Amino acid sequence: MSRIGKLPVPVPAGVTCDLKGSHLKLKGPKGTLERTFHPDMTLTFAGNEIAVTRPSDEPNHRALHGLTRALVQNMVVGVTQGYEKVLAITGVGYRASLQGKALSLALGYSHPVSIEPPDGITFAVDGTQTVKISGIDKELVGQTASNVRAWRKPEPYKGKGVRYENETIRRKVGKSGAK
Repeated sequence: MSRIGKLPVPVPAGVTCDLKGSHLKLKGPKGTLERTFHPDMTLTFAGNEIAVTRPSDEPNHRALHGLTRALVQNMVVGVTQGYEKVLAITGVGYRASLQGKALSLALGYSHPVSIEPPDGITFAVDGTQTVKISGIDKELVGQTASNVRAWRKPEPYKGKGVRYENETIRRKVGKSGAK
């Protein structure tokens, strides 16, 4: 039995759950999320818990069991607390600013990079070197942060670029010079 899949997902007060077959819709204080899961997985809502069961011990059912439970847990946390990713910008002349809802980045290109937030995502800028990406969908927050980071990944010699707040960059030694 899956260690993660067998645990029921507690649904806190203030979150309404609408379950129709394999389609789950959660509505909480932060917003609404809905998702359709694999039809082999059985979701049941009883009391204040959502339980996930699998039909057999086949390898694909075992994999889907834990995945489905984790996705349901992410939905519950998203509608109650939300998710946030923090990006740090390092480099001379590299900075971030907000223009309306869009994020404008100066990353050493000949032009500023403007990024429009997808629906459900908000950008916030602390100073000029820190960008906060927040929303209720964990997958969308992570993908948006990855898209912003992809504009200028941190390089290993000076560490310049856009990195996650807790990310460490393995630095390399530069040229030793002529002797």
